[in-house]
Amino acid sequence: MDMVRDKANHKRILLIANTARFLVLFEENDMKILKEMGYEIHCASNFAGEQDETDARSILEGRGAVTHQIDIARSPLSYGNLRAYRQLASIMKKYDYQAVHCHTPMGAVLARIAARRFGVAPVIYTVHGLHFYKGAPLKNWLIYYPIESFLSGWTDLIITINREDYGRAKRLHAKHVAYIPGVGIDTARYGQFRAPDEVDEGRKRAGKIRKELQIPEDALVLLTVGDLIVRKNQKTVIEALSKTGRNDLYYVLCGQGPLKEEYEKMAERLGVGGQIRFAGYRKDVGDFYTMADLFVFPSYQEGLSVAVMEAMANGLPMVLSGIRGNVDLVRDGEGGFLCGPDDAEAFAGRIELLAEQPELRRKMGEKNLREIKKYDLSEADRRMRRIYRKMLGGAV
Repeated sequence: MDMVRDKANHKRILLIANTARFLVLFEENDMKILKEMGYEIHCASNFAGEQDETDARSILEGRGAVTHQIDIARSPLSYGNLRAYRQLASIMKKYDYQAVHCHTPMGAVLARIAARRFGVAPVIYTVHGLHFYKGAPLKNWLIYYPIESFLSGWTDLIITINREDYGRAKRLHAKHVAYIPGVGIDTARYGQFRAPDEVDEGRKRAGKIRKELQIPEDALVLLTVGDLIVRKNQKTVIEALSKTGRNDLYYVLCGQGPLKEEYEKMAERLGVGGQIRFAGYRKDVGDFYTMADLFVFPSYQEGLSVAVMEAMANGLPMVLSGIRGNVDLVRDGEGGFLCGPDDAEAFAGRIELLAEQPELRRKMGEKNLREIKKYDLSEADRRMRRIYRKMLGGAV
């Protein structure tokens, strides 16, 4: 799949991100639109850094993409990114690209430098969460803001997925700035939006998962979906659970990551080890939403969380950190409650309140079912078609 095609008969676009997993999870619809526009799609990413390298390549190639390995690292200070730049430059020199669409901070840095060198335009950058945000550490502003301020001048369009980033991006130097409500989710796949027989089957599978995890039938299930990393901050919920003093609350964490052992020790130390379930990475995560009674999400930083949107589509009430992105999705006291990400006392109080009031849980869940329609995949699709039509030309 590495053969250079006939330049006269092919339009090519290069999609770039730090990890292939990102492209697999979030770029399926964009790739579908670009194929309809007649583009040959190339994907450059660090496949070697993926746990499921073969799966990522096969999925992207199954969608019709040509894949390229670049040894890109997440940290802007990594020397490995010099090698990744040389690899990317070699790809751009070899192929005749008519556009670049980049994602993730380092993917966007390398893409724009290489595109500038080889005269590839337009350059589109979808920001899934600027690293210099309200409340961000000072080092984020010192490292990421100067880089983005400079490189935005080499960017034809910045796409943002939350309101805070949109306002900040408009003060940068890109030729155009646009807002879309996230990558969107196909609400028809979730909760009560599914066909009745699918809802019944989902409940049966959820019941089996509850038994698998040895959660009592009369227990209330709190759910978080996300990697076990510092940014996702699940420790606040573990601490909050201990503060409630209730033994009928069980906390299920769907995800994997380096902090699992630390969280296990923390839960034991706080006396709630028996109420925590580490489910790991699950392909049946949709059934976990069905099993849950309450979605908790104490993250420090988000763009616009797909996990929160999926929980909303399943009619779950929320207790979330009141951060960028989360505040776009849920208003405090309506679809759920917003707390400071480190405020375990506040999380505990809101969790207890919802545990004691099933009617409040129902009303908040219904509110989220109404609100999530704004973030359906059809809306993201409509806006991206309009953006691609404006930036790339042609009918779509």
